[in-house]
Amino acid sequence: MTRHRFPPNALRLGAVAILLLVPQLGVAADIVGRVVSIADGDTLTVLDAQNQQHRIRIAGIDAPEKAQPFGQKSKASLSMMAFNRDVEIFGNKLDRDGRTIAKVMVADPTCNMPTCPKIHDAGLLQIRAGLAWWDRQYAREQTPKDREDYEVAEFQAKIHRLGLWGDKNPVPPWEWRHGGQ
Repeated sequence: MTRHRFPPNALRLGAVAILLLVPQLGVAADIVGRVVSIADGDTLTVLDAQNQQHRIRIAGIDAPEKAQPFGQKSKASLSMMAFNRDVEIFGNKLDRDGRTIAKVMVADPTCNMPTCPKIHDAGLLQIRAGLAWWDRQYAREQTPKDREDYEVAEFQAKIHRLGLWGDKNPVPPWEWRHGGQ
């Protein structure tokens, strides 16, 4: 009987590939709590079980500023999916404003129990609705699957002219903030 031997690196690469393809499988969230405030379409505040507040900037997206076209719609969309609901936060990097940059997982909007599985990526939902840009500047910090999902979602929102993509010339928030309005 012939035994096939795999090089040790091939086994390690296979294990890494599996882990990248199945994000959050068996991984505990960094923060679990209830959303108590929505600042805009990509920033929210979560209250954890110890009554500690965490300001969260959703990783991988940049939503229109509140005064920008679609800014209020983006905020309303995030509010509908997350405000006063339990979420799971994955990530612990801080931005220059002291906010935690993280992936925010929410439950299906039809499920109102605290035990509902948090299966939807809030950032991805915002992009799919055309209410946020995929922030390519930080794509390398995302998993390959998230990068692909976000890119496809943004492309689909563009071609279907959803949300901000229905505007003739949508101005990305990073240009808006620097006088590009």
